[in-house]
Amino acid sequence: MLRPGCPRCGLPLTETDASWACPEHGPTPPLWRPQESTYDAFVRHLGAAAGFPTYLPWPMGPGWRVTDFGVVVQEGSVPRATMSCVSGTSVLDGPVDVLVVSEEPGTGLGARAARLASPDPRDIGEGPPVVKVRLGHGPVSLWAVSTSDADEEFDRYVMVGEAAGRWLWLVLRPASAMLLMRDEWILRDVAEVGAPLIEMPFGGPPPAW
Repeated sequence: MLRPGCPRCGLPLTETDASWACPEHGPTPPLWRPQESTYDAFVRHLGAAAGFPTYLPWPMGPGWRVTDFGVVVQEGSVPRATMSCVSGTSVLDGPVDVLVVSEEPGTGLGARAARLASPDPRDIGEGPPVVKVRLGHGPVSLWAVSTSDADEEFDRYVMVGEAAGRWLWLVLRPASAMLLMRDEWILRDVAEVGAPLIEMPFGGPPPAW
């Protein structure tokens, strides 16, 4: 089952007629997330996100699993954003969460994961990118985003770029997990995976972000 919440803050939404509203941010399309990360819930997610990519690091390493996912969509409208989270361990950092968000500008889901006040990142494209990830057949440049004004714990590393006219966010926690980006990263739209989707591992507690 997918549950609705505000994409910008996570508060429960109030349904009125055919729309939803957040007590903090007003009318907004809901973010639909599962109570538990399962294959069946992910299939429902892909149905709700039809036509909008859901990216995952590919292939997933041994011991890594999908722990969270969601789609921002108003019933009867086209999706505005998707997110996915994979969790595993690294030798240097121990437990690691990797969150991937693809969203239309102004949605605010990526900013929520990054703990930024503004719904869109600023100063993207200035200077060289910190990393490039492979998306489809080409590279996508990502720039580091400072979270010093909002993230008092400094527990995450945030990167943002642009892909197909949408923001592409990559949020790693802990921040030291940025070292994982030394290897080439491939992001794949799992809606195009097909049969291997059945073998993807799901479960584990969703990260608090």
